[in-house]
Amino acid sequence: MKKIVVLFAVLGLSSVLMADAFAKCAGCHGAAGEKAALGKSKVIADMSKADIAAAIKGYKDGSYGGPMKGLMVAQVKDLTDADVAEITGKIGK
Repeated sequence: MKKIVVLFAVLGLSSVLMADAFAKCAGCHGAAGEKAALGKSKVIADMSKADIAAAIKGYKDGSYGGPMKGLMVAQVKDLTDADVAEITGKIGK
């Protein structure tokens, strides 16, 4: 019985952690991507899903970015393709 409880606890925690890949973005970009992060970024809610995905992938490979490039590279380095799809599914046109 204890193993089942532990299994469900781990699965529950995993689903919470994976449930919202956008959560760490929201701190600077706003809950709906409505803010210019630190007054310097584009408003990502105004961007298309394809443009957001391209920006994230560009930050990851170093081919994209402006004044906050160094910060963003660190923020997106561990995002998976599934995370990017989840983020673009939530934010963007």
